[in-house]
Amino acid sequence: MTERKPAGVSFESWVDQQIRESEQRGDISRLPGFGKPLEALSAPYDETWWIKAKMQREGVSVLPPALALRKEAEDVLARLPEIRTEAEVRRVLTEVNEKIHAAVRRPPPGPLLNLRPFDVAALVEEWREARAS
Repeated sequence: MTERKPAGVSFESWVDQQIRESEQRGDISRLPGFGKPLEALSAPYDETWWIKAKMQREGVSVLPPALALRKEAEDVLARLPEIRTEAEVRRVLTEVNEKIHAAVRRPPPGPLLNLRPFDVAALVEEWREARAS
């Protein structure tokens, strides 16, 4: 919309007119989510709901780097049983180990990392035993 409010017309009247004309053209009924219930209507009010929703849609994390790396390490360990090949297990563990080594060399801001690199050989052996049983 590039139209400016004409002089001498109250702002409220002008906005109401814009809404009415948009409804008549059918623009409102083509909006995403039209006719669907509002999400989290029964949830307690949160002033930053829109920021959190945007961050979730964009996949942005608000964790400090050290905590995000800890979370990633936990997620990798939890995901190991689902991985199908030994090469993939080694690749995933090695990627996280590289990040851990970098964080140990140059600690990120925030809380202490308190994380050691994975013992890839031991974890691969555990993965093999779990697959065999």
